[in-house]
Formats: sequence, structure tokens, C-alpha cells
Amino acid sequence: MSDDPEKTWAFKTADSTLHTGSEHSVDPEDLVMASGQDCTPELIEKARKALEEHGPAAVERFLP
Repeated sequence: MSDDPEKTWAFKTADSTLHTGSEHSVDPEDLVMASGQDCTPELIEKARKALEEHGPAAVERFLP
């Protein structure tokens, strides 16, 4: 196996930049991106409310 990061099978995608809560807390933008939608002010506000209501478990709807 090559140690060259350019030749590995794991490609950096938008999904690889999401925070699931295991390393650090989930923010509203992470929740919106996990849903596959664009970060609009309305969706970010909706995600903020979901995080307030359900806590970090809110992201588990999208990333089990």
C-alpha cells in the first residue's frame, strides 16, 4: 500500500468535512450539510432549533 495521500482510496469530499459530534460538537451548518441541502439562513435557523431540542442526536437522522 502506498503512503502517498494522493494515491489512497479515500477522497476528500464535502462529507469528510462534516462533524458528527464524536470529535467536537455539531453546529447548525453541519446539520444542514448532513441533510444534503445548501446552507441558507432559513435552514440554518431550523437546524439550530433542532439542535436545541434534540441536542447532538439531531444529526443521527442523517448520519446514523
